[in-house]
Order: sequence, then C-alpha cells, then structure tokens
Amino acid sequence: MQDILTTIQENGDIFYVITFLWTAVEGETFVIFAGYAAHLGLLSLPILIACAWLGSFCGDQVYFFLGRRYGHSLVSRFPKWQPRVDRAMDLLQRYNTGFILSFRFIYGVRNVSSFAIGMSDVSWLRFSVLNFIAAGVWAISFAGTGYLFGAAFKDMLGDYALYITVGMLLMFVTFAWLVISAPERREKRLAREAARLAAQSPPSTNPNGV
Repeated sequence: MQDILTTIQENGDIFYVITFLWTAVEGETFVIFAGYAAHLGLLSLPILIACAWLGSFCGDQVYFFLGRRYGHSLVSRFPKWQPRVDRAMDLLQRYNTGFILSFRFIYGVRNVSSFAIGMSDVSWLRFSVLNFIAAGVWAISFAGTGYLFGAAFKDMLGDYALYITVGMLLMFVTFAWLVISAPERREKRLAREAARLAAQSPPSTNPNGV
C-alpha cells in the first residue's frame, strides 16, 4: 500500500496539471474524487483547491472573451446553442450578481453561462472579480466534499479505502476516455460498415442491357 501511495505522490505534479486543464472545461466529479484522494494522502488538498480554482476561473474567462468577441456570430452559426444562451441571459437579467456567483452550480446552463454573460453588458472587470470569487467557492465546495467523504469512507473501510480510491480513479479516467473517444470510434465503425456494404453490393447494370 505504501508503494502505491508513494508512486501517486511522486507523480502528483502531473495530476495537478490535469486538474487545472480539466476544471477549465467542467470537472465537478473529478474534483470530488481528487478531494477524496487528498484525504488519503495521495494529493495535497491546498494545492488541489488552488489548481481547481485557477482552472475554473481561467476557463470561464476564456468563455467570457469568446462570448464578448464572437458570441452573436457563433450563435448564428450554431443555432442549437440559442435556447441555453437565452436561458442564461434570462437568469442574468433576473438575478445578475447572484447568477454570476452561482451559475457553476446550475445544471443545464453551466457550460454556456460565462459565454452568454460575455454577450451581455456586464463589464470584463466586474465579471472577473465575481468569477474569481465564485471559482474559489466552487473549488473549495467540491474538493472539500470529496475530502470529507474520504474521511467517512476511510472510517468504514480502513486501509482498503486506498485501494478502492485508486480503482475508482482508474475507472473514472477510463470512463472519461471512452466518452471522449466515442464519436471517433462510432465514425470509424460506420465507415467500416459502409465499406463492407459497398463491397457486398453487386455492380449496377443498365435495365436495357446497354
């Protein structure tokens, strides 16, 4: 068990980089598992929170910039985004500061909110300050949840909690890879099926025999 702990701790820097990049896009479940691992000594909780905090903040700053610079043209090009953008804009108009501080916790508009806010008249400075506060609350909440869950889980399972945590992390990474690669694998499967059907189809002939 100590060898596993040492190995993960020695490669922790890579995991922190992954945390920063992952939370720039999404990452609630990832941060909860990471907080759980921090309780078992696999990671440093303060560094984990800092990486999740900065990753979430930077990701939403980028989305805000995209919304401010290219928002209307992108929505025109991808009209399926319009309903979620409209919902985020409606919540912004109704709650304003409260929405900016809480959109990370709202299912369905999380990914599009900062993009939509960039399309509004909210200033860059105001969004940046509120976004920084909200990212900190988000990172502490989810990493702390995982950490406290780890405490309860370790009390129940003792030393076996370490092995279960490693297994859960591996399962999570594997599941994420399967989800990310699913479209590419589906396209390849369809291409192989189309090629097989084309090879089996007899050549077309003129009904007049010409």
